[in-house]
Amino acid sequence: MDNFAAPARPIVERMTQAALAEPGRAVAFQGAPGANSHIAALEAFPTGLPLPCFSFEDAIDAVRDGRADRAMIPIENSLHGRVADIHFLLPESGLVIIGEHFLPIRYALMGLGTRAGVRQAMSHPQALGQCRHWLKAQGIAPLSYPDTAGAAAMVADAKDPALAALAPPGAAPLYGLTVFESDVADADHNMTRFVVLARNAPPLPDHGPYMTTFVFEVKNIPAALYKALGGFATNGVNMTKLESYQRGGSFAATEFYCDIVGRPGDAPVDRALEELKFHTKSMRLLGTYPQARARPE
Repeated sequence: MDNFAAPARPIVERMTQAALAEPGRAVAFQGAPGANSHIAALEAFPTGLPLPCFSFEDAIDAVRDGRADRAMIPIENSLHGRVADIHFLLPESGLVIIGEHFLPIRYALMGLGTRAGVRQAMSHPQALGQCRHWLKAQGIAPLSYPDTAGAAAMVADAKDPALAALAPPGAAPLYGLTVFESDVADADHNMTRFVVLARNAPPLPDHGPYMTTFVFEVKNIPAALYKALGGFATNGVNMTKLESYQRGGSFAATEFYCDIVGRPGDAPVDRALEELKFHTKSMRLLGTYPQARARPE
């Protein structure tokens, strides 16, 4: 609780008490009230009780400990790519992905005083990256903070008219700030994909389409990745995402995060996964869940 800026703490306290009273309805998210993850949680679960957490680890722990039924975690953005650390946290979390949600992202420049006095903008590194060209054109220096709405609370607490925040517009009234500029972004197609995490996967609906997410580590041999992925091509399984990441400082990019269309139990998916296992050192399914947005073929 003390990690949040002072203006956010009373709101965090009220939301936390409501969520803890009904953990079966609680949806943990990273950030202060008013953050994009808070908005996504409300959109995806209108009857849920959002539970603010200061870090991604805290949100995951809330689900593991039973204080929340689900967590809403951002995984990638259309402008700025994957969200840092998530590829490490998901496999280690012990949770399963049970859903996804897409949220159009709109930021506002907000603060105290006047727009002309703003010299710095504080926000999450992802938000700063999504607005970096706009900030440079305006002569505003970026200042990193772990959360967008939390940055708004920090600006309210700092009472410095030269410091503004980049945050969702709804954060301004929560923290008594003035919106100086709306729809601040480097492109109109700014979209973040979230995944929903839970301790256990509920039964899948009868009708798809479905997505399946997994991680794998290839063998350290020539053409290892080519051989591992060949089964998806020959079985006609649409792979919508493949990202490499490094672990342990080895600079050997041998671990991969992958999304495919389909689910285990579908014959083409089963054949492709069987071939993948044959050519890899390890493979772990992270979840199968309903597709929230159609992927291009």
